[in-house]
Amino acid sequence: MLSTIMEDYLKAIYYLQNETDDRVRTSALAEYLDVEQPTVTSMMKKLSERGFVHYEPYQGVELTDTGIPVALEIIRHHRLLERYLTDHLEYDWAEVHDEADRLEHHISSQFADRIAEQLGDPAIDPHGDPIPTADLDVSEAKPGDTLADHQMGESVRIERVPDKDPDLLRYLSEHGIHPGIVVTIVETTSFGMVTLDPGSGDDLVALPEEVAHSISTQSLAKSTN
Repeated sequence: MLSTIMEDYLKAIYYLQNETDDRVRTSALAEYLDVEQPTVTSMMKKLSERGFVHYEPYQGVELTDTGIPVALEIIRHHRLLERYLTDHLEYDWAEVHDEADRLEHHISSQFADRIAEQLGDPAIDPHGDPIPTADLDVSEAKPGDTLADHQMGESVRIERVPDKDPDLLRYLSEHGIHPGIVVTIVETTSFGMVTLDPGSGDDLVALPEEVAHSISTQSLAKSTN
């Protein structure tokens, strides 16, 4: 049996490894988990001894064929819980990430499968992240276009939003910005703001460029306006 902390490390390595397509530096892992680097080094040695990661000092770490399914199982639990909390228990999507973090380690694969069945086997969580299947298959999209990459007049579909900042999620929710919605880029300014038209009769939405860079999109046809 793995401890909750060990599972958190494997999940974090999976996320960072998927972003970089390379070994994960222990410094990046320490920053992601908000722990000291010696703590990370100690844990990497333990996980390496148990065969869940390949770890070499100063060379970074990557999941083994044994570690990958463990990470994906926890991610499946997390994202299904987020979907269930949002769809059936009326949680705000700004609240579900932390709640799912607490619950993900304490449900069985069978319980997760029952949640998936109840939900109709959803493909994505409320923030647009793909949910691994019962066979732990997952199509993790590589980093692509973001809101900040588009020009004025372009229409794009929101694909994924970051899930760790509750204040940002509340702001996006208040303005109708969520995965699946089509928005039009109204303005990009020299001082780092991106203004969107959500196209639903709501007011325009202004986002800092840093936030716009964190929101994944799919390009559509340009607006003729």
